[in-house]
Amino acid sequence: MIYIVLIPVVIIVLIFLGLCISVIDLWVRAMFADAPVRIRDLIGMKLRRVPPRQIVLVYVSAIKAGLDFTTDMLEAHYLAGGSIQNVVRAMIAADKANINLKFQQAAAIDLAGRNIVDAVQTSVNPKVIDCPDPEKTTGGMLDAVAKDGIRLLVKARVTVRTNLERLVGGATEQTIIARVGQGIISAIGSMVSYKEVLENPDAISRKVLSSGLDAQTAFEIVSIDIADVSVAGIGQIANVGAKLETDRADADKIMRQAEAEGRRAMAIATEQEMLARVQEMQAKVIEAQAEVPLALADALRSGNIGVMDFYKMQNILADTAMRESLSSGDEKSDDKKKK
Repeated sequence: MIYIVLIPVVIIVLIFLGLCISVIDLWVRAMFADAPVRIRDLIGMKLRRVPPRQIVLVYVSAIKAGLDFTTDMLEAHYLAGGSIQNVVRAMIAADKANINLKFQQAAAIDLAGRNIVDAVQTSVNPKVIDCPDPEKTTGGMLDAVAKDGIRLLVKARVTVRTNLERLVGGATEQTIIARVGQGIISAIGSMVSYKEVLENPDAISRKVLSSGLDAQTAFEIVSIDIADVSVAGIGQIANVGAKLETDRADADKIMRQAEAEGRRAMAIATEQEMLARVQEMQAKVIEAQAEVPLALADALRSGNIGVMDFYKMQNILADTAMRESLSSGDEKSDDKKKK
């Protein structure tokens, strides 16, 4: 019975001694670095599968930099899947730059997938963003048209600083580029003449900067500078207004031509309709003329006219036809003499 009790106790003591020996160097290093860590905490890290060396080294560097937090905070962030090295580096840089950055805020930014070290560096040292993005545009210039119809090509540089308060959930650089590009195009479009833009490009910067384009973004816009502005050159449409007027005139001409063609077609249709009516009237005349012999025959049968009267009428018609032929022949001879 004594052996049955002593053997498990000895095994537990040996395991405990082995764990103590494995972390004794870290405990000594932390103690001499004025960042003491309890041995039981180091053993607990071993049992929780947390690398105690990594935790202790990061903790020592944080304490030496004057930061105030515990190993439990580092261990919790490590178990949550965060990078304790990046968080501590960012907090040290923020502390040296007099930026108020708490551990919970830094851990939240790191767990959100943002690079907390780069965010702090950008907050201390603002970076410059090209607008538009040269990698996503062919010419690397913004196209804008003033009120006088002249097309301008503009390139801007935006200086931004990270806003740590809005870094979690804030819009990224692409939103800043899109908003600044939209603001520049709108500002140039409100100018009466392109000469105003060439004379005072800073007016565009002031107008765009006062629009609050960094709202709900992870950055604060420090300045917007017009790096390049020029009129569209050879091979490009410089006067967009004139081009639009020309296109509009061509469209109006085509429309008027179509309307004239429609009217001509209607006139032709009306003419054909009138010719059809003339033919119809001529058919009615021929039909009426065909009834004359029938009426004469009926009059002869009924005795309304005599045979001699019919012959007299025929002679009159013959005389009339002869006179018409003679008169037409005289007119033709007169025309020949005149010629």
